[in-house]
Amino acid sequence: MTVFPARRAVPTARALPAPPPTGPSATLETVRPTPLDWARRRRAEREARRVEAAGARALNQLDHLGPSWHVIDFPRADLSSTHPLDLDRAARDDRASFLAIGPSGLFAVTIADHGRARVMIAGDVVQINGKRPTYVAEARRDAKRASKALSTAVGLSIPVTPVLTFVGSGVISVYGLPKECLVATHRELDRLLVAGGTRISAATAEKLSQVAQAPSTWLNGPYRSAADYRWYEDGRTAADKRASHR
Repeated sequence: MTVFPARRAVPTARALPAPPPTGPSATLETVRPTPLDWARRRRAEREARRVEAAGARALNQLDHLGPSWHVIDFPRADLSSTHPLDLDRAARDDRASFLAIGPSGLFAVTIADHGRARVMIAGDVVQINGKRPTYVAEARRDAKRASKALSTAVGLSIPVTPVLTFVGSGVISVYGLPKECLVATHRELDRLLVAGGTRISAATAEKLSQVAQAPSTWLNGPYRSAADYRWYEDGRTAADKRASHR
């Protein structure tokens, strides 16, 4: 399995350096963090470590899928958006997510760390500790955006399936699964991804992974024709593809 390095879309607030003081009135007191700023930074650091650990546990489950699978960390925030509210929302959205590309297709995996809390799922509704986070909607949004970006870059329709993965030891009670969104625990993630069988070839998965890891794919750049990509070997066409016998 190929795992590409993480690439953040928008730097988080804690990653932005504080502007240096200017003017003759600048003193040490102006740059010293307040106790509230210190507490916020520590909380953000703990949250980042927790999200990173949850993502690592899910990735470890995919290690034995084989070399035909590729994992790409794609930006969840829209880089083309310059609205301050959108950038601030993206900076606070640190939920782990990645693209898994293999013979079964393309999957946008969203990681939700619920710890020891009990999770109740009823269709599109997810309830944890009395709260109802919009995990299903987020997973669908990420998959839709990934599909749009890849389809624009390639010039063909590239479907991406949303997958909501829970990481934690708490009990998960399911009263109805959401539509058009797969749900699994991190221990079942590898089996869920391969359950669809073989839909694309290993060569196609490799080419799609190369497109997904290109930064220009997520910048909403100019349209790129499908003629720029070689989906078959020289002298071959789709009609020359061998029929698969099952």
